[in-house]
Amino acid sequence: MVNMLKHLGGAWRVCVLIAIAMVPLAAFPPAQTSARRSRVALYASVGEELIGFSVDVERATLTRQSSVMLPGFVQEAWASPLMPFLYVAWSNGGTSYNGSGVEPKGDRYGVTAFRIDPASGALRAQGAPASLRARPIYITGDVSARHLLVAYNDPSGISVHNINSDGTVGSEVPQAGKIDAGIYAHQVRVVPGNRTVILVTRGNQATNTTPEDPGALKVFRYDAGQLSNEVSIAPSKGIGFRSRHLDFHPTGPWVFLTLESQNVLDVFRRTNDGLSAEPIFSKSTLADQRGVIPGHTASTIHMHPNGQFVYVGNRGPAEAGANNIAVFRINQQTGEPTLIQNADTHGSTPRTFSLDPEGRLLVAGNQTTTDSLPASLAVFRIGPDGKLDFTKRYDLAVGRKPLWWTGLVALQ
Repeated sequence: MVNMLKHLGGAWRVCVLIAIAMVPLAAFPPAQTSARRSRVALYASVGEELIGFSVDVERATLTRQSSVMLPGFVQEAWASPLMPFLYVAWSNGGTSYNGSGVEPKGDRYGVTAFRIDPASGALRAQGAPASLRARPIYITGDVSARHLLVAYNDPSGISVHNINSDGTVGSEVPQAGKIDAGIYAHQVRVVPGNRTVILVTRGNQATNTTPEDPGALKVFRYDAGQLSNEVSIAPSKGIGFRSRHLDFHPTGPWVFLTLESQNVLDVFRRTNDGLSAEPIFSKSTLADQRGVIPGHTASTIHMHPNGQFVYVGNRGPAEAGANNIAVFRINQQTGEPTLIQNADTHGSTPRTFSLDPEGRLLVAGNQTTTDSLPASLAVFRIGPDGKLDFTKRYDLAVGRKPLWWTGLVALQ
């Protein structure tokens, strides 16, 4: 493969690299996908607290084990696939800080490296936290686990940081040129070839006083921590394109993207230039297949490790069925998704969820505490047909603090 790539032209080389199977590193580490049953831990953040749970995948149960406190509200986390470390980004600003819907700027932002105990999943801080420039809305590592990439929503941006040999976060990598980071970055992903980075920028809805800001997918060339602008994918010039999160089919040439305000799942084809300029399929994530509904939004997305199914979070009012996980079956010849289930999360606002490395269990984090529903973790078994079978809800006494992030992490 290496020799073949050396002889390919630049555009074809990017195409081949993008076509390599991509899966969320924290959820499906390559080292954990063997026949041996993987052991996993679940982490869930409530404000500044990050709570660890042991997971019995066979029984579909969680047991609270321990917790650690961060200097600010937890925003996102990434688990290294090569070392037993969890990198946790935090901030004292942003919507999650006060739950008001207004985003105070804050003045302290950072990322803390934790060593994961391979037996218990307990976390121990490794070195001092590394300071960041603004609120970190998403973090991920590159394939070699030598760099950490951080996406910022306000102002929209991206930074790359060295990961030291002891697992701590080192200095920021200076970039040679100006980065086109679009408007309101929401996710950053690294292609497993370590040569391409995709930044998902959401834009902003129009208000009574401001016009709509366009969304886009920003595709960059990546080389040992250096980013260079490649191409911007923005259907309809980004209007009505509230792109939030994407995931990749493990074998086919398809990219699956959630449009937040539209409750839509878009499918893009991988091309020589990176992605098709327009989606090849566009499907509603709502059970009744309606269009845009005020107060309803899509959240994150995860591919089943077998590539047969893809899962999308739907957020809505605190009423039966409005908050759910949409399950799509994927046509393996065309990439077309077909909605087969909307599984109620028995809570409010499933902002994040994750699957265990073998695709047997899904745990959703119901973010919001309402007058009738507490923030909670909803556990589902995943059947052979991809559908979800709700097993139990674990309520968390959080007051009005949001359950902002959850993640199943394979223990090494």
